[in-house]
Amino acid sequence: MQELINIFVKSIFIDNMIFAYFLGMCSYLAVSKTVKTSVGLGIAVVFVLGITVPVDFLINKYLLTAGALAWISPSLAEVDLSFLSFIMFIAVIASMVQLVEMVIEKFSPALYNSLGIFLPLIAVNCAILGGSLFMQEREFQTIGETISFGLGSGVGWFLAIVGIAAIREKIRYSNVPGPLKGLGITFIITGLMGIAFMSFMGIKL
Repeated sequence: MQELINIFVKSIFIDNMIFAYFLGMCSYLAVSKTVKTSVGLGIAVVFVLGITVPVDFLINKYLLTAGALAWISPSLAEVDLSFLSFIMFIAVIASMVQLVEMVIEKFSPALYNSLGIFLPLIAVNCAILGGSLFMQEREFQTIGETISFGLGSGVGWFLAIVGIAAIREKIRYSNVPGPLKGLGITFIITGLMGIAFMSFMGIKL
């Protein structure tokens, strides 16, 4: 249990998708103009990462890695389908994003309209694919570890986009120099937030 908590906390604060790896920056910058839309997109990302990472783990473990098909037949023990990782991971991600899009359109049309094109673009959000690839690279052994990592990565991305959205709403009333208004000051604040999150690297997990 402690190991799962360690993975969860580490993926939020130390290995944050935005501040440690700068993954998912396109939607992070484009949607973070208001807190309301940022919360909606952030929750969608948490859900997609929480589902796709463990599903991709099962696909990778029981279908793609060398010898994974031995459970079907001993004659397939030498088959290595790892070259299909990208295609399979993206297919799972696209399916989950389509499901999220349908649910949001059904139950919150206002949020669906405010998110616009950026909701289906979660399918090509590099933070989502990055979660599955990091899972593969770090060789997690159990489904619990992948769920903890997926949810933690999603929560970390959620905190990042909601945090920058709250700041951007406040700085509208600040005396920001003309050339820095908009994305300029946002890039500066993102860098400062990234430096602040580096302080969590001192946590012993």
